[in-house]
Amino acid sequence: MTSQSDLSPLVPSQAAPPALHSGDIHVRWVVPEIFHDLPVRETDDEKAVELLEGLVEKCLPGVGEDGKTQFGVMCALCVDALLAVGAEYAAICVSAVDDMPCTATVYAALVDSPDAGNVRGVVKAFMSALRRTGMDEVSEIELPCGVAVSCIGTREEDIPGDLMESGESLTYPTSCIRVYVPFPNGTTLVMEMATPTMVGWDIFSTIFGNIVSSIRLFRADGSPLITSEVEA
Repeated sequence: MTSQSDLSPLVPSQAAPPALHSGDIHVRWVVPEIFHDLPVRETDDEKAVELLEGLVEKCLPGVGEDGKTQFGVMCALCVDALLAVGAEYAAICVSAVDDMPCTATVYAALVDSPDAGNVRGVVKAFMSALRRTGMDEVSEIELPCGVAVSCIGTREEDIPGDLMESGESLTYPTSCIRVYVPFPNGTTLVMEMATPTMVGWDIFSTIFGNIVSSIRLFRADGSPLITSEVEA
């Protein structure tokens, strides 16, 4: 388990993933080493289980078997939920802030952009739609790779009853930051950080800010792409 002092510096230090591809656009970013990859794209069930077992050992060294089993099941459920939203990359962090356990997940997905003409139009369309959903904060931001939309909100998550000692399911709030980065080819990169443990919010949101600031886009020939310059 990582302590608060171990989380600095928060500058991303590990390349992940090798790349996502959206037609002729390649996407890269970096994440800090305290985040561990979740096997969201592993199609072999036995390999996925093996990867999850390794993940549990990395995240919970020295923890008893019951705790590891419960965490492993929660990771498996997390993978199912991430696949349901189309995640093509995901990672999880287990840490502690002021001796309080906390955890967060990060995922990336590619979705079709709204039919809004250009990148700036897509940004406006996302902002309008997100404000209608009641997200707490929706804003336009400028990343090194171009213009994007950031939103902050809270949603309800469930733990199945068979994972609870009481046998009853538990509903709990999860806070998240989501960023939409439209590409000029009609695709948008969605990245999200979510945590059910608000004690870690300041640290996780800072880390996520570094992750999205590290996003870089490249054309098929390897040349860098900045969407704001394309729209200029």
